[in-house]
Amino acid sequence: MDTSAAIQTFDLTRSFGNQVALDSLNLTVEKGNIFGLLGPNGAGKSTAIKILTTLLEPTSGSAKVAGYDIAKSPALVRAHTGYVPQLISADGALTGKENLLLFARLYGIPKSERGKRIQEVLRFMQLEDSSDKLVKNYSGGMIRRLELGLAILHEPDVLFLDEPTIGLDPIARRMVWAHLKDLSSKYKMTMLITTHDMEEADELCDELAFLHQGKVVGQGKPADLKASIGPDADLNDVFILFSGTSLKEEGRYRDVQQTRGSASRHG
Repeated sequence: MDTSAAIQTFDLTRSFGNQVALDSLNLTVEKGNIFGLLGPNGAGKSTAIKILTTLLEPTSGSAKVAGYDIAKSPALVRAHTGYVPQLISADGALTGKENLLLFARLYGIPKSERGKRIQEVLRFMQLEDSSDKLVKNYSGGMIRRLELGLAILHEPDVLFLDEPTIGLDPIARRMVWAHLKDLSSKYKMTMLITTHDMEEADELCDELAFLHQGKVVGQGKPADLKASIGPDADLNDVFILFSGTSLKEEGRYRDVQQTRGSASRHG
C-alpha cells in the first residue's frame, strides 16, 4: 500500500443479483485530503462508502483504510474511521451530551478521558449552550453538527460523510462546511464525501471522482476538471459531461430526499 494514502481501493466491486452497483473501483485518497465522490443517484457512491466503512462486503476486490484491510481487519478499520450517514444517527430522545456519552462508551474511550473529549467536541461544534437540550428540539444544522461530533469523538484518521448537508438551509450548510474545513486543518483528518451539491464539492474538495453506473468516468482537482471543459465552465458542466444527465433532472429525487431528511430531523 502507498504509505501516503489514507484510502486505497483495488478493483472494488459490488453486485446485487445481476445488478453491478460498483464496478472495479480503483481510488487513492491521500492523507489529509478532502476527496469527493460525485455522480447521479444509483452511481455507486453510497455503496462505496458502506463497503469502506465495513457495513457491506464487496463482491470482489479489496481496499485498505487507514492502513487496514477492510476484510481482514474490519474492527481496526472501524476504530480508525468515523462515519456520518445520510439518515439521522443522533437519538432525539437524548440530550446532545448524552448522545456523546453513549458514543464514547461504544468507542471504548476510557472513562477518565470521556468528559474532556465530550467538552472539546461540544466546544468545537459550538454546541456547549445546547448540550443539555433534547436533540429532538435541535435545528437541522445543530443535529448535523452533533452528528459530526459523534463521528470524530474517538479522533479517527479517516472521516466518511454521505451527503453531509442534505436538507440543510444555506446558512446551516455553510456552517457545516466551515467545521469540516476546521477539522481538516486542525486534525489533518482525511475525508471522503459524497454529494450532489456542486458548490459544496468545489468549496471543500481537494480532488473529485465522478461515478457513473458504478465506474469512475472522470477524476481530478476541481480547477483542472473545470479548465478541461473551458474557461467559463463550472462543476455543473463537468457533472453533465461525465454523467450524461443534469442536476435539474436529478433534482426530482433529491427534492424528495431533502424533504424526508428535513421531516426526520424535525419529527
